[in-house]
Amino acid sequence: MTSKAPILVIEDDEDDQLFIQEALTSLAIVNPVVFFTNGVAAIEYLMASVEAPLVILCDVNMPAMNGLELRKLIDLNEYLKPKCIPFVFLTTAADLGLVNMAYKMTIQGYFKKERTFSGLQEQLRSILDYWDKCLHPNSRFS
Repeated sequence: MTSKAPILVIEDDEDDQLFIQEALTSLAIVNPVVFFTNGVAAIEYLMASVEAPLVILCDVNMPAMNGLELRKLIDLNEYLKPKCIPFVFLTTAADLGLVNMAYKMTIQGYFKKERTFSGLQEQLRSILDYWDKCLHPNSRFS
């Protein structure tokens, strides 16, 4: 990967956090990975951070502030919205109502979390390769 920006993973399930971390490690991802268990902790980090993350990978169902609430808050925040942070749902919650609601909020992807290690590796590789290569306002143009 060319970008060294952090990858934010917002996931309340510790087993899923470990599963994602192991998959990222096996892919030799050099970006720092920062985990949060809910949207409140993530928004505090984003508000305090100068650097925009490469991407946010977010669960939908979490305590304190769920993924949909977090996305809405980012879109309404005058400091965070201009950062144009790619926001991707990576979740086990997959039904048409949630998917429709999420895409009305200008997310950049909605993925049902793969349950096999190889499936999760391929899913993460695809998402991260795309955002590493995609030009967007946070890209470094040369």
